[in-house]
Amino acid sequence: MELVPAKAILARPKDDSWFGNDYNMNLYRGCCHGCIYCDSRSECYGVEDFDRVRLKKNALGILESELGKKRKKGVVGVGAMSDTYNPFEKEAEATRGALELLERYGFGVALDTKSSLVLRDIDLIQKISRKSCANIKVTITTADDSLAKVIEPYAPVSSERFRTVRELGRAGIFTGVLFTPMLPYITDTEENVKEMVRLAHENGARFIFPMFGVTLRQNQRDYYYEKLDEYFPGLSRKYGNVFRGNYFCGSPQAKKLRSLFQSECRKYGLIFRMQDIIAAYKKLPPEPRQLSLF
Repeated sequence: MELVPAKAILARPKDDSWFGNDYNMNLYRGCCHGCIYCDSRSECYGVEDFDRVRLKKNALGILESELGKKRKKGVVGVGAMSDTYNPFEKEAEATRGALELLERYGFGVALDTKSSLVLRDIDLIQKISRKSCANIKVTITTADDSLAKVIEPYAPVSSERFRTVRELGRAGIFTGVLFTPMLPYITDTEENVKEMVRLAHENGARFIFPMFGVTLRQNQRDYYYEKLDEYFPGLSRKYGNVFRGNYFCGSPQAKKLRSLFQSECRKYGLIFRMQDIIAAYKKLPPEPRQLSLF
């Protein structure tokens, strides 16, 4: 596969509010899942020809050098910009090599994926979890396999992703569902919310984290609208009228759906708040509650 030059692999996030990441890591550029809503298509990231996957040259050598120089251990976020378990990873094994390095140097991992290929590396994720901490987030946006094939055409269907959640959980790995994004007028239905929470529970997820809308900016919006015209005729015009070019396009039903979502999560005992997810996978003690005199 094509290699692209890289000076660094690890980057510090602006803050650690996103699943408690202390560092972010992307071994690949581009992604071939073809998700119609992908924020990484945005012009601000500078990834040309986004659907073509390329591996960063000497990624593991650079990563090992960076890890060895870090005084502060921490959690490394993986796969936020592009799925690190793309089809080329089967032979390249760059992600597996990176996990070996994280384990060797005592770093934790918080990994996003839509691929069942993550199951190949259960052994390494277990080792990381025992030494530090690990959190695997499987992105699933709809309970409907047929709809998933439209909005995420080259990714595994939702049912396969739920099976991945189940296998990771059975291996004792802290695993949950990223229910993001929620597409207005497509996946923002009460039925989908209830099914997503139910299936997360039935497949052993520890948590499910939602986003009640979708982000759209620059050329990403153009691509998304083009796909809406192809698969949901007339919907791009509705988006234009309702959201008027906003960066965040929240579901018009967000308030009602959020209440339903939280109620369903409590019914099944699923964690859904970010601070609680971070505390659970990092094995932090619960925050002390201030006692009242009255």
